[in-house]
Amino acid sequence: MILVVDFGGQYNQLIARRVRNLNVYCEVVPYNKALKSIDEKKPQGIIFTGGPNSVYEEKAPQIEKEIFERNIPILGLCYGMQIMAHTLGGEVKPAKQREFGKTILNIKDSLIFNGIPNENYVWMSHVDRVEKLPEGFETIANTDNCPIAAMQNREKKLYALQFHPEVNHSQFGNEMLKNFITEVCKVEQNWNMSNYAKMAIEEVKNKVGDGKVLLALSGGVDSSVTAALLSKAVGSKLTCIFVDHGLMRKNEGDEVEAAFKNSGMNFIRVDAEDRFLNKLKGVTDPEAKRKAIGEEFIRVFEDEGRKIKSVDFLAQGTIYPDIIESGLGDAAVIKSHHNVGGLPEVVDFKDLVEPLKMLFKDEVRNLGRELGLPDYLVDRQPFPGPGLGIRVIGEVTKDKLDILRDADYIFREELEKAGLGKEINQYFAVLTNNRTVGVMGDFRTYDYTLALRAVKTTDFMTADWARIPYEILDKVSNRIVNEVNNINRIVYDITSKPPATIEWE
Repeated sequence: MILVVDFGGQYNQLIARRVRNLNVYCEVVPYNKALKSIDEKKPQGIIFTGGPNSVYEEKAPQIEKEIFERNIPILGLCYGMQIMAHTLGGEVKPAKQREFGKTILNIKDSLIFNGIPNENYVWMSHVDRVEKLPEGFETIANTDNCPIAAMQNREKKLYALQFHPEVNHSQFGNEMLKNFITEVCKVEQNWNMSNYAKMAIEEVKNKVGDGKVLLALSGGVDSSVTAALLSKAVGSKLTCIFVDHGLMRKNEGDEVEAAFKNSGMNFIRVDAEDRFLNKLKGVTDPEAKRKAIGEEFIRVFEDEGRKIKSVDFLAQGTIYPDIIESGLGDAAVIKSHHNVGGLPEVVDFKDLVEPLKMLFKDEVRNLGRELGLPDYLVDRQPFPGPGLGIRVIGEVTKDKLDILRDADYIFREELEKAGLGKEINQYFAVLTNNRTVGVMGDFRTYDYTLALRAVKTTDFMTADWARIPYEILDKVSNRIVNEVNNINRIVYDITSKPPATIEWE
């Protein structure tokens, strides 16, 4: 395996995606737990990520010098290069000229650049740079504005790049990562979903033992794959509880029940709409909504678990982007996910079981196919745990939810009719808290503005807005304002991720 040490950059986990795309397993750990994790997991290679700090600042993330004495190959990227140089006696200073964006890189002979042209494009994003090499290092690349754009200590297998090979803008970035993993670390490219399934099932068996497991089943991709994996691991010791919180899409509660009720799993449907709406009364802040929904989820499971008696573990379909966006180590919190940041301090279970927490969405889908789940479940549209609670901006009420359900159904129906359902990775409607003046017939209206959102993505860490043909948007708009009460204006979100997130809240 490869261990990725995170120094607080917001999108550093793209590195993990690149490594896994090379069929090599990796995990990400915060820098302040790196040494302990290295000694426990014994990786074959280590990658230091970028980060927003300057290594010479008093409160900047640092790394133990002992890490460099473990005789494990290390690749430092951006801040990772600077922390390597700083820790080993080099010198890092503010650059005379900042570098942001595409830059021409000139390289020298090195294993890390094996098979790569001497001149190529890379993506720079830095205000500091290495001015003086640590003892035993040599320069292996430069740009016009950065004399030491890459360095190596061939004997100790320490390599560092000032740029970001993990982003698509770096012309041969993927090849550089592959060279480090296969040429320097000598790691075999044999990790796949079949191996992961076997490993995850064994881990669940060992953790649960003779205990009973209660699964939060939403019917979405993540919880469905979790259910299939847990069923293979613990069989009849698994009970799946579907909490109908009243925040589902149109007809979705009945569809989930139909899909799982006769599946051979222990399936329980709980009508908890009133409980959740009461918790959300007067709540307008999105973080407060997520935490309120997350806590009520746990309380419902606790109540149901007491009825079943002797439930030991709570299982959740937490996936890697949930953890990343909720804040990994010192990384900034983008938004708390209900099954990460929303957990209350006291939970009436021995522990959590989260077999998907190290997987990205596309990996979860592949795992689902490996476990034998049908395509209609595996390819289902993503739906956030807090449901429509975070697609109604402002206070959540039953009336607003019903308005949104009808509008969202029309949008999704028209895209599927147009054959765009599989081409666009996620699409939904958002009921904003803005009211605008309109006119219907001879009457003035003052109703809600509805926003439509559709994106294309592979890993849900980055996304581009979908270019839906105008005639389809026109049809959607006409249907919604004519068929759904209390909406008189439709807007289409044309923002990519970043800078926006896919969801509005």
